[in-house]
Amino acid sequence: MKTAIVGSGIGGLISGLLLSKEGHEVTVYEKESIIGGRLAFVQEGDYKIDKGPTIVLLPEMLLSILSEAGINTDAIEFVRCDPLYNVHFADGQTYTKYADVDKQYEEIKQQFPGDEDGFLRFMNDMDERFTIGKPQFLESSFLKTKDYLNRETIGSLLKLKAYRNVMGNLKHYFDHEKLQTAYGLQTLYIGGNPYTTPAIYSLVSFSEHKHGIYYINGGYASLLEHVLEACERNGVSIKTSSSVTEIETTGDKATHIVLGNRREEIDAVIINGDFPTASKLLKKKAPKPYKPSSGCVLLYMGIEGGFKEMEMHQFYLNEHFSNNMEDIFKNKRIPKEPSFYVFNPSKVDSSLAPKGNSVLYVLIPVPVSEKLDWKKASEFLSNSVLDTMEKRGFKELRKRIKWMKVRTPEEAKQEGLYSGGSFGIAPSLKQSGPFRPQVQPFAEKNIFAVGASIHPGGGVPIVMQGAKLVAESFKELYKSESERKDVTLHEQDLGSIRSL
Repeated sequence: MKTAIVGSGIGGLISGLLLSKEGHEVTVYEKESIIGGRLAFVQEGDYKIDKGPTIVLLPEMLLSILSEAGINTDAIEFVRCDPLYNVHFADGQTYTKYADVDKQYEEIKQQFPGDEDGFLRFMNDMDERFTIGKPQFLESSFLKTKDYLNRETIGSLLKLKAYRNVMGNLKHYFDHEKLQTAYGLQTLYIGGNPYTTPAIYSLVSFSEHKHGIYYINGGYASLLEHVLEACERNGVSIKTSSSVTEIETTGDKATHIVLGNRREEIDAVIINGDFPTASKLLKKKAPKPYKPSSGCVLLYMGIEGGFKEMEMHQFYLNEHFSNNMEDIFKNKRIPKEPSFYVFNPSKVDSSLAPKGNSVLYVLIPVPVSEKLDWKKASEFLSNSVLDTMEKRGFKELRKRIKWMKVRTPEEAKQEGLYSGGSFGIAPSLKQSGPFRPQVQPFAEKNIFAVGASIHPGGGVPIVMQGAKLVAESFKELYKSESERKDVTLHEQDLGSIRSL
């Protein structure tokens, strides 16, 4: 069976490997000259740094799926982060997040007295909710109405307190506003506003303690080397600089993909671009409006020397975090005092820069809007952030910058990310779980989809879990078709016998 995959993000590549193990003939078509999508490097001479994802969450899930796809995980070196990261508040206070619950308890007792027992309640409640939510909302698809309009699923949503937002949920555990913020900001990992994103996403900050945060030696994007080797070994063909311009359908099936002036017949197709944008490949389908995630301005830097004294992951929050979020998600304007995240991988990995030097990555959450002047906005944000970093421990940073590259939502949109949002569609209640696009999003059942905008959602391990759902749906669809053919042949045989 010939299966085409449009796009070579991690979801498409893992889908291809899983299907190749089932005997499918898989070809991946990538419009760029390199594979990986969001999982890629920014390079400048002998310097390199991850372009997109940096924080490795759910390591056991990640390794399990890689292994299931036929990838040798023994060659992947994980580095455990402990402390996990620092959260720096505008008044100079720093809260350190640890993997160890006992350490965290003492940190909270010292920094936010009175909230330490609330933290233990938070961990216990989230542990229970993770146990409920994982099989229901990560390991299952919602392809039919009965898959979610049933007592079990609705009961799970109620137990997960999906009707609350993240920050509202955290008020049930923490009295200190700063601590609420420290456990709510993680929705920004997937481009969501913690003041409106459903409480189910509180599981992200819980998971950091429960499952840990890791770094992959060589950078997150170094996973691609191992994936590519498995593709070559398992016969998954990858064609770069091959832009698919249309998916042709006849009746209730996709029949061909179009590449420029060439058509190729296919038995099935998997869309792995950012779904709201990539779904336009079906020319007859009216694009559905979705709410995009937030965007980000990204600064990539090569640095003379290094900052070994600074943690690998750090968050710097402005004085009024709620106003910051309102500017980004509601007012669609650039915050006057931005909050931001700093990634300092050279603290543990000397392979990313020439000897004696290092790299830094800064992510600044911003709105997505066509009305903004991104050249002006990125200049303002870069200057503001560099000033803050110099004041907060990155001594003489400006003098030590050997090169700097800036990426804005404008570039993200040009690369195919929906509205310039960096994380797929927003994780709002109406775009989560059964209400998010599913792995079989169209009436044509041989068209599948995977990626950050598809259920179960964004983040590398979660997108890879989406690839597993694709493979399971493939198996179910073609098993059903095979059964139907067997029934038809049986009926034809019976007809032949009767006619004798």
